[in-house]
Amino acid sequence: MPFFVMGLTVRPCPCDLFQTATTTSATIAQATAALTHLPPRPRVTISIIAPNHDLDQDFISLDLPPGLSLADLKGFVNAETNVPQSSQQFYLNNLPIHGDEKTIEEAGIKDGDMLAMLMRQPDQQNNMGSTQRRQQQQSQQPPSSSGQPQRRQMGPGQHEIETTRLSILGNPAAMAQVREQRPALAEAINDSNRFREVWMEMIREDQDRERERMEQMRLLNEDPFNVEAQAKIEEMIRQEQVQNNLQFAYEHNPEVFGRVTMLYIPVEVNRHPVKAFVDSGAQTTIMSPSCAESCNIMRLIDKRYSGVAKGVGTAQILGRVHSADIRIGDASMACSFTVMEGKDVDLLLGLDMLKRFQALIDLKNNKLVFGDGNEVSFLGESEIPKMLEERLEHEPTVMGPDGTEVGARSGTVKHHAGEGSSSTSANGASSFQGAGRTLGNGGGGASGSTAASASNSGGAGGAAAPSSAAGGARPGHSKENIDQLMALGFAREQAIAALDACDGNVEYAAGLLFQG
Repeated sequence: MPFFVMGLTVRPCPCDLFQTATTTSATIAQATAALTHLPPRPRVTISIIAPNHDLDQDFISLDLPPGLSLADLKGFVNAETNVPQSSQQFYLNNLPIHGDEKTIEEAGIKDGDMLAMLMRQPDQQNNMGSTQRRQQQQSQQPPSSSGQPQRRQMGPGQHEIETTRLSILGNPAAMAQVREQRPALAEAINDSNRFREVWMEMIREDQDRERERMEQMRLLNEDPFNVEAQAKIEEMIRQEQVQNNLQFAYEHNPEVFGRVTMLYIPVEVNRHPVKAFVDSGAQTTIMSPSCAESCNIMRLIDKRYSGVAKGVGTAQILGRVHSADIRIGDASMACSFTVMEGKDVDLLLGLDMLKRFQALIDLKNNKLVFGDGNEVSFLGESEIPKMLEERLEHEPTVMGPDGTEVGARSGTVKHHAGEGSSSTSANGASSFQGAGRTLGNGGGGASGSTAASASNSGGAGGAAAPSSAAGGARPGHSKENIDQLMALGFAREQAIAALDACDGNVEYAAGLLFQG
């Protein structure tokens, strides 16, 4: 391209342009070759182990420059996590890495490696732990005659316990609930001294269990690389997740804990009325020997079809009735029956019968519809046989939220230990009322006359002396008052809500809960 100098037009020589382009290409090629031969930047992932810290079980990924020292690596981690360099201890393949002056290559760290970084506790925390242990030992010493604060640490006051005892005595429903949930407390209800001893013992047991759990977690976290300790921690976490999952279902899907009634229809076999159980999962139609006797078809049993049925258990097959009249709705049909012992139902309509007559189980309309238009409604819960329900009454149970018992086989709620927070959430606003508020929502509600009448048997009653909130208690409610209500079998959330509704008066709150 021409350019102008002092009014003259100068055109560059083509050979000069070629030499300039050649020089530029050579420079780019040399730079590319230099970049190609640079050593790769290793990328490592660091797993953080920090017991009792928010960073515990976190992961960070870093691209490290070649030749980086371990001291600089600690600086990178400090910039990412704010963990002091003096508290960082790296592990590679479960072996500690020592020497901050080493490079990552000398330490054997390669691209794609996983490092573990243990956050060591400073010495000040060890000194603090020993101080706390000394304070705990001092707090366990017997209280002096003039030490009112030490007596407050032992539990609720004598007057509060006595007021609660009188409230329970004056409320038959509360007495029945205590007798069912706390038998030892119910046995001592007529002796004020014995009642107070049992009460205090229950509070101490709850505190000991919580202390043991925290101590176990502390011991397990002291050695994070111990396989057995990690297995115990994993099991504790799993159990906690299972309990949280149960609590979530209890609050958001309470219908899954209800018992579903089975499908029965009224039929007539040989003009004898029978309540038949509709079971599309059974291969054949089955009848019990007693039902066959009542229907007068025992004489028709072909014993050549006898045998043993095996499944979850075993049952004796007496034989087969090849054809008998059965009337369902407005139609009469011919049906075959396998007579079998060990069944809890008289007659079970199996898949052979349902498919033969093109039966449709219509759950929306609660009917059994046949292909020819004949239909029959399923029996209501009050009309179905109770043999299966009676057997489920004796099934094993597991503990659920708020002291409830859930059937291990059916999954139904067997027993309520009180109107806990879960059932309260499932049923809407709780019916407990007091101090002008409704328990559970803190808003306006009915008057507080119910709570006032519940505590009249205990006299005027002094409110619990306020103390600092601890253990997750809301401000304004002492831990002693909450523990006092929890000792009666109520959930922690329920106790706090009752104290909210009664403005912190523990006697009113106890009467309010028992009248729910």
